[in-house]
Amino acid sequence: MTNPTPLFSRHRTVLPDWLALYYKHPIELTHGEGRHVWDADGNRYLDFFGGILTTMTAHALPEVTKAVSEQAGRIIHSSTLYLNRPMIELAERVAALSGIPDARVFFTTSGTEANDTALLLATTYRRSNQILAMRNSYHGRSFSTVSITGNRGWSPTSLSPLQTYYVQGAVRTRGPLAHLDDAAFTAAAVEDLEDVLGQARGGVAALIAEPIQGVGGFTSPPDGLYGAFREVLNRHGILWISDEVQTGWGRTGDNFWGWQAHAQNGPPDILTFAKGIGNGMSIGGVVARAEVMNCLDSHSISTFGGSPVTMAAGVANLAYLLEHDLQGNARRVGGLLLERLRGIAATVPAVREIRGRGLMAGLELTKPGTDEADPDAAAAVLEAAREGGLLLGKGGGYNTSVLRIAPPLSLTVAEAEEGAEILEQALRSIQ
Repeated sequence: MTNPTPLFSRHRTVLPDWLALYYKHPIELTHGEGRHVWDADGNRYLDFFGGILTTMTAHALPEVTKAVSEQAGRIIHSSTLYLNRPMIELAERVAALSGIPDARVFFTTSGTEANDTALLLATTYRRSNQILAMRNSYHGRSFSTVSITGNRGWSPTSLSPLQTYYVQGAVRTRGPLAHLDDAAFTAAAVEDLEDVLGQARGGVAALIAEPIQGVGGFTSPPDGLYGAFREVLNRHGILWISDEVQTGWGRTGDNFWGWQAHAQNGPPDILTFAKGIGNGMSIGGVVARAEVMNCLDSHSISTFGGSPVTMAAGVANLAYLLEHDLQGNARRVGGLLLERLRGIAATVPAVREIRGRGLMAGLELTKPGTDEADPDAAAAVLEAAREGGLLLGKGGGYNTSVLRIAPPLSLTVAEAEEGAEILEQALRSIQ
């Protein structure tokens, strides 16, 4: 077995202490194929986290690697100062899929940068630095995005360029609204939104919300809640930013975008995306109607956003996703996996709840018989699953411990069953 200590020691010597690593003995992943990855010792793992929901279709997908190789053989970089065919092609496809009328697309290198751009657009368009965000939310690691992150574990400073008001409603089964049925929950959350707006000074710029919260533990409101919010926002001229960094591209199975579960009052004004579209390549972006996108009155470029190589990867990856109906696969295989997990959870007292949609599932762990979070149990299950050949993710708010499951969308039924069996053994190991 390879000793990971020297590499770990080098990591700690030159990289920040706050740069998180999974596992007591961190592993080095060396290559992948399909839904599997291998570490430096040659151990094979079924990947149920996809590089934090980034490997969307499959590891080493031939169509994507070919597109990257061919584009790199022509030209790797030019910047947005020159016409860029792959960028225009991907923008055309994303604009058409977004559901936003008269859409314009701006590419970045990450979801953080995409949300930064959305905040810049919204605050400029509305001439206001006031933002509505959801409790338990996560929107990135930059100075502006941590200031709208409602999850203290991922917001290292209270200093902010924005005035942020946090709204109820993104967590269905915890908090003061949890006892209500869906209709009453939505009504109470709308009432809270109205109350928060009464505290704001003048015109709020935007509400930013994840349709399903990612880092927060795959929590979500009842369908239609953000549509109900939109009715209030429209009365005040407030923009709606849908953060689709984790929910986009059909991962939820039922919809291509998470906002479509809340569409009764139309699409968002601004949509942000990243992660899965590049299948591991560094792509983020913003879609907005032209009036909003074009509100900036100064020059701007993107040095690496829209890189010919990453755009070629995005075009090939999106084509594969659509041609192979991976949204439908997420709905079918994800539905089977969720039912299997619910069956397991019924016999494991530490599992408080199984939640999610499509291939986006969360397992909340608590101390049996209570609602008290059990981070030690989550860490133990994560370790046991790895030993069994399965990679998972973690998350949760300040008072929750959640295991996150988000495999590539090409996951097969057999692989879903294999992963569920390993996870069941890992869960039973902590009883």
